[in-house]
Amino acid sequence: MRLISHPILCNYYVTYRCNATCNFCDIWEKPSPYITLEDAKQNFSDLKKLGVKVVDFTGGEPLLHRELPELLKLARSFGLITTVTTNGLLYPKRAESLKGLVDMLHFSLDYANKEKHDTARGVACFDTVMESIQLAKSLGERPDILMTVFEENIDEIEKIYQQITLPNNLVLILNPVFEYNEVETGPSLSSSTLDLLEKWAKHKNVYLNEGFIELRRDGGNHIDKPICKAGSTTIVISPQNELVMPCYHLGIETIPIENDLFNLYQSEKVQAAIAMEGRYDACEGCAINCYMQPSFAVEMNKYWWKALPSTLKYNRIKGTWKQLF
Repeated sequence: MRLISHPILCNYYVTYRCNATCNFCDIWEKPSPYITLEDAKQNFSDLKKLGVKVVDFTGGEPLLHRELPELLKLARSFGLITTVTTNGLLYPKRAESLKGLVDMLHFSLDYANKEKHDTARGVACFDTVMESIQLAKSLGERPDILMTVFEENIDEIEKIYQQITLPNNLVLILNPVFEYNEVETGPSLSSSTLDLLEKWAKHKNVYLNEGFIELRRDGGNHIDKPICKAGSTTIVISPQNELVMPCYHLGIETIPIENDLFNLYQSEKVQAAIAMEGRYDACEGCAINCYMQPSFAVEMNKYWWKALPSTLKYNRIKGTWKQLF
């Protein structure tokens, strides 16, 4: 049963540029401009009219955008919840200007070991993440640690949890790795790893959407009966101010927004693409978290029920539920 028919999330790619070269991501290889304040202001207005609640300022590395504070202020002026994930390299320099503007601030950290983390990210950023945690706390921010979980770093969860998140009273977000396009992300998560992740979801200050685990056990999205609702739940905007359909990772088509996102989204062309959500050949087996999370939220099924406890837990800890009403 469909509970929400309108889009609820915008993945706003402020740039594809990145100052890291993570071995499980290819976005840093792409040339890219930066979004403009003028385009963003019109888009925020249209996103609000379309029913979107959350804008994820993403990339690339979003802190590379020099006008990110202004973009965040604009989004919040339209009543939109803001979220930013960063590798931490630029946070010490930008922290003061970002203070109070990010509702959900995530620092990426995949290992409790400096050498291993820096190797995976292709740049020395472990120390700046540690510095960023203390600086953010001193400014009254409540950052989260976002850990991408692979087969090879599953044992790092305990170390990050005990050494970093608990002592700093942070939330540890566990993000199971997903495959996409031709990017090498390592072996699929084993059954034993999924079992272990499910146990971690019950820990204090740990957030893991258990719908992600259930979906992987079911073999991901299936095109004959799709779980993915990427097109109807998530609006993806590129640095070139284009609507990306049906999602960034598949990226079959990009459509210039031309200052009219509201009407473009409701156009016959876009609605036809939305009708194909989860049904393209490339959608078979997909388990991309950033589209499954909103997909689980809008339709009551077993994934909705699996996702519910973790969603309530995170919103209670962070207080973001108050902004949804």
